Amino acid sequence: MHDIRAIRENPAALDAALARRGAEAASARVLELDEKRRSVIHAAETAQAEQKRASKEVGAAKASGDEAEFERLRALVAEKKAEVARMQAEAKALDAQLTDVLMTLPNTPLSDVPEGEDEADNVEIRRWGTPREFAFAPKEHFEIDGVVPGMDFETAAKLSGSRFVVLTGGVARIHRALAQFMLDHHVENNGLSETWTPVLVRDEMMQGTGQLPKFGEDSYQTTNGWWLVPTAEVTLTNIVNGLTVDEASLPRRYVAHTQCFRSEAGSAGKDTAGMLRQHQFEKVEMVSVTHPDRSLDEHDRMTRCAEGVLEALGLPYRTVVLCTGDMGFGAQKTHDIEVWLPGQNTYREISSVSVCGDFQARRMNARFKPAEGGKPEFLHTLNGSGLAVGRALIAVLENGQQEDGAVELPQALHPYLRGKTRLQADGTLA
Repeated sequence: MHDIRAIRENPAALDAALARRGAEAASARVLELDEKRRSVIHAAETAQAEQKRASKEVGAAKASGDEAEFERLRALVAEKKAEVARMQAEAKALDAQLTDVLMTLPNTPLSDVPEGEDEADNVEIRRWGTPREFAFAPKEHFEIDGVVPGMDFETAAKLSGSRFVVLTGGVARIHRALAQFMLDHHVENNGLSETWTPVLVRDEMMQGTGQLPKFGEDSYQTTNGWWLVPTAEVTLTNIVNGLTVDEASLPRRYVAHTQCFRSEAGSAGKDTAGMLRQHQFEKVEMVSVTHPDRSLDEHDRMTRCAEGVLEALGLPYRTVVLCTGDMGFGAQKTHDIEVWLPGQNTYREISSVSVCGDFQARRMNARFKPAEGGKPEFLHTLNGSGLAVGRALIAVLENGQQEDGAVELPQALHPYLRGKTRLQADGTLA
């Protein structure tokens, strides 16, 4: 959420930042509500002071025997009391309206974020690995002979509908091994703190990280009001919701493996084949909570954490900076990491790593106490996939596929598969 004081001081800066994201100017509406709210608050405070002054004079009038003055002052106290209550209710309503407007405004991009409208304007910053040359036409993951027995979309559709999958046998074991490998890699090599969190959360937690109020249709809500998390970003970031932590405890670096749920409301007809875009999937998510002075360095560090997983798996990738028109709602800057999928002959996103500045912290009222003293300041938050487990499975299967329908598996996974190194063409591990 944006700082109302900063908008008062420089409304043009907000509108310019929103224009970079292709959004409409909002400062006039924000300042109009803010001025009305402040005016009503001032009027309420003035009336309240008059009420207190009249209340003191009531006793004096009673003691002096001036019955007419006593009755006049008592009526005035009642009038001012009702006036104060009415204006306080109006101020509360205006405050809610202002908060609602601020809650729907996206974060402002950093100055070095490239201008652009969509993914075509993203800027590549590096590549790692060389895509393998195949002596045959590589297949997409769901077409590989060894994968077909263990990736069942028909049964999933019977159970749940489209965009679900049932994994069995060797494919299910590889999927599980990938999640375990990612967690161990982040804990042992990157110093992240493994965390296990719920997948059902309250409205306030979704508001804290920016999924609500604007993007409720992208997620699922239960009949009793809980939301199914679209990513563990929601739970991990909200660990500091409402807290004021010591600066010495920063940075806080979390990693969690969870089920994730997304309605994919805006992706009708997109990536319908295979398990690239599912309603239910798994992710290993990273979240960092930092001092404001160190959040940009932390962004680069987190990006390297995610890239390191792909390098350990031997999967070629490229890293891009998202342009202003392609960034997520809460991000100041985002690095997308795209893994090479030979079955599609292209790079596809497998991780987005974003720095959010104090945008989420303001929504959550999450602060830290400076070590040198002074007023508490808002924290900075970051999040990123480390990685999307299902997409990593796709990449492992497609990059390791053999002409006979088998799949050679990355060496990093061998210990997690009890020494198995290959998915056979019949779907078993060997």
